[in-house]
Amino acid sequence: MVERSGEIIRRYEAKGLKLAGLKLQIISQELAAKHYEEHAGKPFYPSLMAFITSGPSIQMVWEGENAVEVVRKMNGATNCQKADVGTIRGDLGLNTQNNLVHASDSPETAAREIAVYFAENELWNYEMPDGQWLVNR
Repeated sequence: MVERSGEIIRRYEAKGLKLAGLKLQIISQELAAKHYEEHAGKPFYPSLMAFITSGPSIQMVWEGENAVEVVRKMNGATNCQKADVGTIRGDLGLNTQNNLVHASDSPETAAREIAVYFAENELWNYEMPDGQWLVNR
């Protein structure tokens, strides 16, 4: 999951989003269960859990105007074989089950998922040096 991390981070930064949190870890069964609690009992749940806990992954928090919507559009369709060229999944992915990126579906879900992986003191609020150039471009 981390093989293409530099390219993925580069794309979000190039869009003008601000990185507020970054962490590399092997996700425990407990954290994965919290993250995917709404999928418990579904047929794909065991394979989803096996994948997300199989090795290191990077958790990131990105901020910016309409960040959830922007990131979801940049990521592309969940089925990477149907994702548009130019999206992260369309350009870099081949297997839908072993997806390269995840994006929350709403600001409320984002807040819940961020709290699963990050303590408040692990998130950073700062001014971007080039912030004035990135607004409304």
